[in-house]
Amino acid sequence: MEAETQTIELSQRKIQDLNEQPVVETCMYISQDGKWFIHKTIITDIKPMNYIRTVMDKE
Repeated sequence: MEAETQTIELSQRKIQDLNEQPVVETCMYISQDGKWFIHKTIITDIKPMNYIRTVMDKE
């Protein structure tokens, strides 16, 4: 049985919203001694300095 695929067209606004989301990276591995399973998550969020200055000035 073959899976049916659908194509969804995204609006320019939706593409812009998606591009502004943080980048989430995950890495999973077992420790060198084999005792631990390590799941590391990195969230990268890029903001303009003007935004940061505005937020920091309000505190």
